[in-house]
Amino acid sequence: MMRTFTGTFTGTPSLVRLALRRDRIMIPAWVLSLAVIVIGTASSISTLYPTEAGRASLAASMAANGSLRALYGPVYGTSIGGLTAWRMGSMGPALAGLMTLLLVVRHTREEEEAGRLELVGAGVVGRRAPLTASLITGCGASLLLALLITLGLLTQGAVGAVAFGLAFGAVGCVFAAVAAVTAQLTESARAAKGIAGALLGVAFLVRATGDAAAPGGPEWVAWLSPLGWAERLHPYAHERWWVLALFAGVIVLLVTAAYALVAGRDLDAGLLPSRPGPERAGRRLRGAYGLAWRLQRGSLWGWAFGYAVSGLVFGATGKGIADLGRTNKSIADEINHLGGTHSLVDSFLAAMINFLGMLAAVYIVQAVLRLRGEESDGRAEPVLATAVGRLRWAASHLVIAAAGSVVLMVAGGIAMGIGYGASVSDVSGQVPRMTGAGLVQLPAVLFVGALAVLILGAAPKMAMASWSAASLTLAIGLYGPLLKLSRWVLDLSAFTHLPKVPTAPATATPLLWLLVLTAALTASGLAALRHRDMG
Repeated sequence: MMRTFTGTFTGTPSLVRLALRRDRIMIPAWVLSLAVIVIGTASSISTLYPTEAGRASLAASMAANGSLRALYGPVYGTSIGGLTAWRMGSMGPALAGLMTLLLVVRHTREEEEAGRLELVGAGVVGRRAPLTASLITGCGASLLLALLITLGLLTQGAVGAVAFGLAFGAVGCVFAAVAAVTAQLTESARAAKGIAGALLGVAFLVRATGDAAAPGGPEWVAWLSPLGWAERLHPYAHERWWVLALFAGVIVLLVTAAYALVAGRDLDAGLLPSRPGPERAGRRLRGAYGLAWRLQRGSLWGWAFGYAVSGLVFGATGKGIADLGRTNKSIADEINHLGGTHSLVDSFLAAMINFLGMLAAVYIVQAVLRLRGEESDGRAEPVLATAVGRLRWAASHLVIAAAGSVVLMVAGGIAMGIGYGASVSDVSGQVPRMTGAGLVQLPAVLFVGALAVLILGAAPKMAMASWSAASLTLAIGLYGPLLKLSRWVLDLSAFTHLPKVPTAPATATPLLWLLVLTAALTASGLAALRHRDMG
């Protein structure tokens, strides 16, 4: 029988069950997807590098290439498990952190902002119960992921599998605790996610900076990031179990801070004061499009900054790829699988711009689903009570979503052109080239957004399923070619049908077909939205 919580923790078990019921699809989708990707990566490495000599050659190539160390981290072991830990040891835990911060904010600040937490709090529920339940849910999902990864990699060595699984679980718990703090700071769930997501991005950049500097440089910088700790746990390479104490210490500090903050603020309030608005709205806020821009602009600028930084990093990495290709044919083949078969550097740049395109699909789904948030939280009703019709209201957000996608791909392309052009003394030539490559990704990005519009219009209660389209796009695009999946599986992603610019010329036919399908799906979604009940 479950132990009953008393005092400020009263009702925690019931809230945990409620959270698990609400996320009965979201949590398994995240956990299973990440576990399958990790296990599939191990299988791919065993196929590509079946011999110890081949794996040792790969490890030596990585150690000599600062660009790829920045992307993937250093190699600490040459076994199949060790190379899997290298390949997934930074990006995988970062995705686990993203999963948990979204879960914690969803069950704390989002519930508070929507007014549901006030209703729950009117019952027999302690002050700290909602925060505790969200932490149990987020950390539980992380530990479940750790267990699945451990079981999936047992054949590569039990000790290393446990260490690698714990690396995922520990990072997930750290960012669950980070989100628990940010949820107390602001009055908006969007801001809480933005701050926690920005801290996750900073952790990744700090880790990349330290890894790129090793060996011989300021490698200690990577120790400033929890993602760097996950790598330095050394799964499959003389494990450093004491690193787990760093995770435990930070988690305890952050959770303690979150509990102190939740006890010191009013319900619905944030510790960071919100600025009062002017008495009268400016001209830009007197229309649907001005309001949509005001609601969406903060998210867009944050994404654009991330794209600019990522583009510079990817572009600067390009020059080192050529040297790597001359020393390691297997890596060259992998890059060509992702980006085409022209020159190795162009293949790498094509793969990276394609990756930015797939991330833009995540942005556009987020921007489209802002409509559902406005509708379900009751903020759309006052707008629609004026002369603004449903289609105009929806179009205001969709135009921002589409234009924002253009901004992201242009920012990423320009930054990548600057990063690569500076390394080869050809900025003026590379900037327009990579900007064009970025624009080629837009039909696929818009297609994913159109799927979200269709689901939102026809089945609003299943609107969150739109994230499945973005997740599927990312998973197939990132790992499908490397895992040599069947062609019909690869074709499920719209990005598979795009020309691999700049390795190949941009052909109009697939781009036009994607745009036609995008228009049809968007029109169908808007027609359904126009005729269904709101709320």
